[in-house]
Amino acid sequence: MTKIRKVFCVLLSLCFFAVLAASPGRLFSGGNIYGQLPLYRFLEKTAGTISRRDDPETYQLLAENNARYLEAMTEKENRQDAEENAQEKEETVKEEEKVKEEKKPAASATPPVETEDTSAAQTASAAALPHPEIDLAPETLADYNYLLNHFFIVDPGTVASEQILNAAAFFEKDLSLEKNPGTPQILIYHSHSQETFADSREGHVEDTIVGVGDYLAEILTEIYGYQVLHVTEAFDMMGGQLDRSAAYDYARPYIEEVLKENPTIEIVIDLHRDGVPEDRKLVTEINGKPTAQIMFYNGLSYTADGGQVDYLPNPYIQDNLAFSFQLEYQAAQYYPEFYRGIYLAALRYNLHLKPRALLLEAGAQTNTVQEVKNAMEPFADILNRVLSGEARTDTVTK
Repeated sequence: MTKIRKVFCVLLSLCFFAVLAASPGRLFSGGNIYGQLPLYRFLEKTAGTISRRDDPETYQLLAENNARYLEAMTEKENRQDAEENAQEKEETVKEEEKVKEEKKPAASATPPVETEDTSAAQTASAAALPHPEIDLAPETLADYNYLLNHFFIVDPGTVASEQILNAAAFFEKDLSLEKNPGTPQILIYHSHSQETFADSREGHVEDTIVGVGDYLAEILTEIYGYQVLHVTEAFDMMGGQLDRSAAYDYARPYIEEVLKENPTIEIVIDLHRDGVPEDRKLVTEINGKPTAQIMFYNGLSYTADGGQVDYLPNPYIQDNLAFSFQLEYQAAQYYPEFYRGIYLAALRYNLHLKPRALLLEAGAQTNTVQEVKNAMEPFADILNRVLSGEARTDTVTK
């Protein structure tokens, strides 16, 4: 180091200690002696500026993390609220059941005797009270997606638009029937007459779908006062061989002739049973009885790929749909576990024969004969309610 540099360092040190001696409080009051140096203050100012500079990516990450945290906390709180509400509801139900049990009269030693002019089906239909499990308000049914999800099953081979599925339009259809016991008004037949059940006895017609049709005709006649014509022709047995694929073609001219000979018939029911996997059983309990569930089946004469099926015209598609819907609406009110839905398929299935034509699937091959016969009692009840005009009246009073 040269003499000049040594002298310069000595002078610089003397200046520093002179400043230190002149204002020590200012230097040490901040707890940082280096803060008085110009270079240190510059670096400190720069670092503070950088820390406050906007960083969009960092802010976005922080926002996302915060949103996830808030979502998790909200979900946790909602879950806790739901559990608390469920617990309170359960306690309320238990308390109500306890009160009902206390108010229940003591059982009589002698059971009531049922008179001869009453029947199980008649008593059940008279005692049925509305207890819907879904919202049946007209404004709710006006929602196409709600209507579709709660009432219909659309086959992949067809399409059902909002114009086709319109609850208000279905209710506008007057499907009531002025009862006339002197002339046949209801026709029951079976395109697939050979359909049987889990415990059907071979060779016993009463154990087939035809036997179920006999029981339905009996209920409609004896309890509700309709005159019913039951056709038991085997349309699926031609030449001694089972042929269900052509059964609708075989049935059509025969039923057309029956309708021509009986012009007073207004209701046509093609009664079937469904086919399901062997491990599935379509059964519920109604009025204390094991009862097969039912499904309505409608053809739209429309395929998803080809559009309108011109060779299968049906001027009554909307009438058929309204008939099925009003029946299912009644089931939804009085027997909410009874119906499976309205299945919409691509073809016609002879539903063009009458505006109030119905294809009914009662149970399946896995049901017992008695379960399916039991299903005819609530079905006859909802059919009578529709033919009495109750489906339209209910929507006006809601």
